[in-house]
Amino acid sequence: MAEAPHICPTLTYDDAKAAIKLLTEGFGFTETAVYEGEDGRVLHAELSYGNGMVMLGSRGTGSEFDKLMAGAGPAGVFVHVDDVDEHHARAVAHGAEIVMPPTDQEYGARDYMARDTEGNVWSFGTYAPGTAE
Repeated sequence: MAEAPHICPTLTYDDAKAAIKLLTEGFGFTETAVYEGEDGRVLHAELSYGNGMVMLGSRGTGSEFDKLMAGAGPAGVFVHVDDVDEHHARAVAHGAEIVMPPTDQEYGARDYMARDTEGNVWSFGTYAPGTAE
């Protein structure tokens, strides 16, 4: 069994099911776990990408985390991908809002940015955090 990631961004959504659909179909995440309440709201979900993971849930559940995140604005999440152009094409094909097309950066990486259904900014690129010398 692979070691669990030590850091996982955690996001809340008004429509967590729509977010899961975009993240899996459009951005290539894999649904690892989804727990719903009796009312159908997503209480907790885990989506993986490579050796990383993001956790998310629905706003309005009344949990302590939900209360603390009330009114929280959009977040930014970076995901390392091997082929930016292929990943971008997939996101476009699934209706993702692209806010910056694939771009070669001065520091040698290539990346693009997209906004999800509730305003969070997702950056996908070839930069590999922690590998700079």
